[in-house]
Amino acid sequence: MKKTVYLDATIFSFLLDTRASIAYLSGVTKEWWENHRSFYDLYISNETIRELSQGDYPTKTSVLESAIGIQRLEITMRVIETAEVYLANNLMPKTLSGDAIHLAVSSFYKIDFLLTWNYKHLANANKRQHIRIINTRLGLFTPEIITPLELLSEEE
Repeated sequence: MKKTVYLDATIFSFLLDTRASIAYLSGVTKEWWENHRSFYDLYISNETIRELSQGDYPTKTSVLESAIGIQRLEITMRVIETAEVYLANNLMPKTLSGDAIHLAVSSFYKIDFLLTWNYKHLANANKRQHIRIINTRLGLFTPEIITPLELLSEEE
């Protein structure tokens, strides 16, 4: 059985980004997408699509197309309530509720890995213990929150 991966919006954004300032991260994302994603069952939520749909940027159509066909997990009332607990416990900034939803979806559906380039609010070693404590109190699974760099596989 394959491990499961939830993709937040940063993965799709970096996949097609051409800015020199993030060329390395974009390259790692492309490497994982092209050569390693097939080793995992991939998931997103409508929150991922909502974030990708915001704003006006040159690769928007291509970014949204790259998310087509990936299984979507439902944002249930329990997911929303969990995200609200994260916000109430200052786990995520109140203005970035998208991050709380991504974590809540991944936790509720017992996803093995939440894949993100968001170091500030998700893939942050200083947050891991706090996330585990809150999820334990809620009786929830805690996914590994990692970047594509950490999920490159040696299998080919």
